[in-house]
Amino acid sequence: MKTLKIIKIGGNIIDNEDALQQFLKEFSTINGPKILVHGGGKLATKLAQQMQVEVKMIDGRRVTDADTLDIITMVYAGKINKNIVAQLQSHQCNAIGFSGADGNTIVSDLRPSKPINYGFAGDVKKVNTETLEVLLNNKVTPVFCAITHDQNGQLLNTNADTIASELAIGFASIYNTELYYCFEKNGVLENVDDDHSVIENINTETYKTLVEDKVIFEGMLPKLNNCFYAINNQVQKVCIGKSEMLFHKNNKHTTITK
Repeated sequence: MKTLKIIKIGGNIIDNEDALQQFLKEFSTINGPKILVHGGGKLATKLAQQMQVEVKMIDGRRVTDADTLDIITMVYAGKINKNIVAQLQSHQCNAIGFSGADGNTIVSDLRPSKPINYGFAGDVKKVNTETLEVLLNNKVTPVFCAITHDQNGQLLNTNADTIASELAIGFASIYNTELYYCFEKNGVLENVDDDHSVIENINTETYKTLVEDKVIFEGMLPKLNNCFYAINNQVQKVCIGKSEMLFHKNNKHTTITK
């Protein structure tokens, strides 16, 4: 079985043009099939403010009303996605941009409005790999933004970490899938104020202890839940850390295991 790397990048790379250019240059050198998943960074919020559309957040998650959905579609599937694809082409990495609607690749259900109504937010129901397999077999790299669809004509805002884990799971019977979450920290930290206190390995048992001891809390919980969801659904390897973990063997990061 070939190895497929699925790599998710967030705002720390998206919002920094130099960091993005450097990452994409190095990403282009990764051999074998790969998929890139990106979030939206701060650009959607900035554009919403310019257009005088209220930005609503609940527990750190964006509430996606109709106006907000228009803005994130323009930003995520448009400006950010196409900029990434164009830059990859400049590094001789043949890429093509995707939302979940393109090729019917990722189908979601509208998230229930109770107990909290997040508006046009999607929870992934199914990943269809057929179109993506053709591209990967022809050395084309899919680049996914954080938008899916419901097969009834409705686009849905969907968590990019979740998209990355669902893609990894969807391909797990075809490839040895490896999932990499790149963010601003060196990995999961024992002490949030000490960047060197990386917990290098976390398994199901140690994870429970870390949550109980409140070493892991708030924003890291959804990310780690996605990690364990992936590792418990045939994904071979899940890593969290700075993007350098992909390119420098000695770079410290966190590896998730069963």
